Amino acid sequence: VTLCYETFGDPADPALLLVMGLGTQMIAWHEDFCRALVDRGFFVVRFDNRDSGRSTRIDAVPPPGPLELATRRIKRVPYTLDDMADDAAGLLDALGLERAHVVGASMGGMIVQSLAARHPDRVRSVVSIMSTTGNRFKGQPAVRVYPFLLAKPPRTREESVERLVKLFAVIGSPGFARDEAELRAQGAAAWDRGPSAAGTGRQLAAILASGDRTRALRRVSVPTLVIHGTADRLVRPSGGRATAAAIPGARLLMIDGMGHDLPRGAWPQIIDAIADQAIAADRDAAAAAAG
Repeated sequence: VTLCYETFGDPADPALLLVMGLGTQMIAWHEDFCRALVDRGFFVVRFDNRDSGRSTRIDAVPPPGPLELATRRIKRVPYTLDDMADDAAGLLDALGLERAHVVGASMGGMIVQSLAARHPDRVRSVVSIMSTTGNRFKGQPAVRVYPFLLAKPPRTREESVERLVKLFAVIGSPGFARDEAELRAQGAAAWDRGPSAAGTGRQLAAILASGDRTRALRRVSVPTLVIHGTADRLVRPSGGRATAAAIPGARLLMIDGMGHDLPRGAWPQIIDAIADQAIAADRDAAAAAAG
């Protein structure tokens, strides 16, 4: 697997790895968001997960069909969330980074949870945003979201952008202003970088095949912050609460009016929370090492 990535800031600063969600490219971590974290003293890395953007497509395995998804019985599982977590660890290897603070959104939250459980020596702290544990009874989508999940993939750039605008009208943050022009620009850029409906299907298969990770999350031993919006219709807030309950010592930050996106109006809260936890984690680790 070859991953497309981009870095921001000074490699001498503490590394902060950003992991995006289902069918979503690294550019959803807006460049301004990344640079705001650089300004807080971090070396920021964003990347396309496998089967997304310009990273490797696992086209040898077909995506699951609607019946497989509905029954959660995937005939050919192309990979799991653990494999995607191993991808992230491999990227750290390629960049010569021994350890990193890791931040994941939605499926990206699931990936960083698995990364911390599987590779605890590579993770300095975890932030899981608008994610869940894989428990079938937690974090399930609202009924009005299902038509978007079951719809046929768009055939053109214009259709893709319109679909994105309509989707975020449903799952976006009602408590914050939405910049539709910026959303359209991001959707167009994602199409130009390479859409992959089949890749999204395989990623969804990975989520379903990975099952409930609650027991594995008991092994996460690094400082962990869970961020969730009170108005999230795609991964309902119970998913965030379940994640915080599963990870020993995890803290939970609920943001009023935030849905399943990263609205600019919420950036100050999110960026401050990420930076404050990372700085505290590094300080405590240094103190422990000094005895």
